[in-house]
Amino acid sequence: MTLFLLKRVATFFATLFVASTVIFAVLELLPGNAAQVMLGTTATPEAIAAWEHKLGLDQPPLQRYLNWVGGLLQGQTAVSYSYDTPVSQLIAERLQVSLPLAVMAMVLTTGIALSLGIYAAARHNRPGDVGVMVASQLGLAIPNFWFAILLILLFAVKLQWVSAGGFPGWREEDGGGVWEGFKALLLPALALAVVQAAILARVTRSAVLEVLREDFVRTARAKGLSRRQALWRHVLRNAMIPVLTIMGLQFANLITGTIVVENVFVLPGIGRLVFQAIANRDLVVVRDVVMLLAAVVVIVNFVVDVLYALIDPRLKASDA
Repeated sequence: MTLFLLKRVATFFATLFVASTVIFAVLELLPGNAAQVMLGTTATPEAIAAWEHKLGLDQPPLQRYLNWVGGLLQGQTAVSYSYDTPVSQLIAERLQVSLPLAVMAMVLTTGIALSLGIYAAARHNRPGDVGVMVASQLGLAIPNFWFAILLILLFAVKLQWVSAGGFPGWREEDGGGVWEGFKALLLPALALAVVQAAILARVTRSAVLEVLREDFVRTARAKGLSRRQALWRHVLRNAMIPVLTIMGLQFANLITGTIVVENVFVLPGIGRLVFQAIANRDLVVVRDVVMLLAAVVVIVNFVVDVLYALIDPRLKASDA
């Protein structure tokens, strides 16, 4: 297990290094003047030179890269051009919305998808199975931003159960509270979960059906276990490896891919921060947020690899 973890940790840090290099190269070393882009075409040469000095663009590329990475390792980030606030503070504020939103969406996705996938597999080629497959196909075909608009029209405009957008905050002294914040994120989480649940339900169904055909399941049935008992005792654990793969990718996608939904619901999250930073040509914010999102994807994949080994020790043994 130790060797397995060491290999995964080494891969983890190597991937982060490559990601940071690519991000820096794209935003810093490609042709074009970052200061000119941020200040606009009407900026004077003096203003551009002053801004280059402020951003450290007058330093060699390697020095700029080392300063950026060193600052990230120490928890220090540059000051946003458009917000005049450290990027780390902006990210911390926006994560208070995006992270709970992603967790809520993932909980809904997992609950809906596993229930439907297992239900469909247990009723293979029966009406229940066909119904789940039709519903999942519809879920795949529906864009989440369009479904978000439908949810707003139904629950906010017609029924008036929740607000149409915005986020009141998690603290009561700010006019919000835990319950109010939860209600504000419920519809966005549901809009994000529909497509992801459709994908995961189909993967869960396929994985369970594949394991159900294995010899050890037939042996368990021959020993007197019912189909339901064999499903819950033996099948699900062995079917979870491909399901975990998709779940890991989906959670990373929920963190990194909420730009459209956050803009539909006017949520002050990471996605909206990136959208505004791009519109404001605030490349400092874009660089640090993209690095954060890349790190999230790498961390989630690392956690999934560890869970693989816990669920199926054969993977750990084969990698040793």
